[in-house]
Amino acid sequence: MSAPSSGGASRDGYGAALLEMVDDDKVVVLEADLGKSTKSCLFRNEKPSHTVSLGIAEQNMMLVAAGMASSGYVPFASTFAIFTERGFEQVRNGIARPNIAVHLCGSHGGIHTGTDGSSAQSIEDLAIYRTLPNMTVIHPSDDLAARALTLSLRHHTQPSYMRTVRNKVPRTYTEESVTELKIGQGHIHRKGNDVAIIACGVMLNEAIEAADILSSEGIEASVVDMHTIKPLDEHLVEQLSQECGAIVTAEDHSIIGGLGGAVAECVVSTTPVPIERIGVQDRFGESGGSDELLQLLGMKAVDIVSAAHRAVARK
Repeated sequence: MSAPSSGGASRDGYGAALLEMVDDDKVVVLEADLGKSTKSCLFRNEKPSHTVSLGIAEQNMMLVAAGMASSGYVPFASTFAIFTERGFEQVRNGIARPNIAVHLCGSHGGIHTGTDGSSAQSIEDLAIYRTLPNMTVIHPSDDLAARALTLSLRHHTQPSYMRTVRNKVPRTYTEESVTELKIGQGHIHRKGNDVAIIACGVMLNEAIEAADILSSEGIEASVVDMHTIKPLDEHLVEQLSQECGAIVTAEDHSIIGGLGGAVAECVVSTTPVPIERIGVQDRFGESGGSDELLQLLGMKAVDIVSAAHRAVARK
C-alpha cells in the first residue's frame, strides 16, 4: 500500500479525502480488487470494519453500494473508469433511477493513463454517466481539487461519478484556492475577453499554458476549470459566450458527449458563438507515454492555441 504523494495525481486526492472521513461512521468504502490503484486502500487500512472488498465483481459492487445507501450509509465505491462501465446497467437501474446517493469513482480515466493501451483508456465514461438522470459528473484537475470535491460529496444528496487519473500533473490549485471549489460551479483561473478556454481534468494545465502563449501573441483568454460536467455551470458558460464571443473546450475524453458536447449544447441554446473542441477525435487511444499520446492526438497547449485562433477568426 502506498501513501498519498506530494504530487498532483487526482487519485491521491480521492484517497486523502476518504482518509479524512475515517471517523465518520456513516461513510463506507467499497472496492473491486483495485483499492491500491484507486487509493481507497488508505481508508481500508485504517478502518477495515467500514470497507467492503468485493473482488472483480463491479456489477455486484454497484448494487451492494445501493443497498448500503438505502440503509443510511454514505458509500464511496471505486475501480478503474473502464471497469465502472461493466456495472452500467446496475448504476442506471439500481442507483440513478431510484436517485440513491452512491458516489462512484473511476480511476485511470482517459488516454493520460498511457501505456495500459486503448482497452484500458476510458474515453467515453463522462459521456455515459452524463446521460443518466440524477447523476452528478465530476472530473477534477489535480489531487487538491479531487480531495476537496470528494469531501463535498459527503453531504451530496444525489448519486455521483468522479473520474480521477493515475499520473501526476502540476497542481493548478493551492491549499487556499481549492477551498473556493463548489460542485456545479466552474472556477475561473484567468480572465480575458478575446476567447474562453473551458477545460477539465489534466487538460487544465494545457489550457493555462495555452493562455500564456496566446497572451504573448496579444490574445487574452479566460481559462475556466469546469470540474463539474453535470450539472454544467450554464450561467458561467453563457457569461463567457457574451464576454468573449468564442470558446475552446479541452478534455481528455472523446469530444462526443463529454465537456465539449455539454458546452456546445448549452451555447447553442443560449448565446451561439464559435466553438472549437480539443479532445479525442472519435477514435481509440494507443499505448504510449502520457505526453506522447497528448501530442499524437492533438491535445497539447499548442493545439489549444491553434483552436483558439480558429475560434477567434470565426467571430
